[in-house]
Amino acid sequence: MPLVLISGYPSSGKTTRALQLKQFFESKIAADGPASRASKLKVHLINDQSLGVSRTVYHTAKAEKDARAEEYSAVKRVLSRDDIVIADGPNYIKGFRYQLYCEAKAVQTPSCVVHIGTPADKCREINKRLLADKEIDGGYEEDDFENLIFRYEEPNGMTRWDSPLFTVLDEDETPPFEQIWEALVGSDGKTKLVRPNQATVLKPATEQNYLYELDKTTSDILAQITTYQKDHPGEGGGEVIVPEIEKPIELPATPMTLPQLQRMRRQFITLNRQHSLSKSRIKEVFVDYLNAQFLG
Repeated sequence: MPLVLISGYPSSGKTTRALQLKQFFESKIAADGPASRASKLKVHLINDQSLGVSRTVYHTAKAEKDARAEEYSAVKRVLSRDDIVIADGPNYIKGFRYQLYCEAKAVQTPSCVVHIGTPADKCREINKRLLADKEIDGGYEEDDFENLIFRYEEPNGMTRWDSPLFTVLDEDETPPFEQIWEALVGSDGKTKLVRPNQATVLKPATEQNYLYELDKTTSDILAQITTYQKDHPGEGGGEVIVPEIEKPIELPATPMTLPQLQRMRRQFITLNRQHSLSKSRIKEVFVDYLNAQFLG
């Protein structure tokens, strides 16, 4: 069933909005009565508190990565056509939102992003108050807070993995409950069916040497990108033609560093290691993935 991704600055009120959504969904399901298909739905709220993750994980990259992997695994375990999953966390990395979007699409269920649009300065004030209150553990250390603000990749409703996108402003009493319900479940209470595409269909890895081809093909494409950028130093943009692939790789205006490219490649391999694509489609799907990342 639907996946609701909450995204926003630290201390922006994400958990408050997530709890409002959870209460609305549960009330809506109960009000529809046992004869409704929606009555079968269960609502799950997954966040740092439910997972027992401390905000100190943002001190180091490894601890943060492990916490993100724990959230990903928790969402994946309960994601199904009979469950509404609210993923309440910073979810500030567009590649991570893309991965969760793919998981939802793989089980043929819709997803949406709810962006908590509290301004950074107000979040900063709230965080300072939370840190000063010794009776609660609700704030982020100042360095961690500023780092998360700096690295935040705001959702973009023009990209398919951030769409539909609902923005909740600080002054809004509640999220747009009915619009979110309509987008995910529908006015008739029937669960919406999403058709998976080749990039998200989960299949056993049955082809011989699949993992080798996945590693080699993605590595070769990254080599083509780095070679192109070396041949065009200081230039942004441009197109990289991949043999046998109709669509070129459309590079962003700012040249990509090798660590950035390697991170995208690792994310793609992680996403598809157990999701065997046909070996003949690895090139095409990886090119699509890179273009989605660059345009996002």
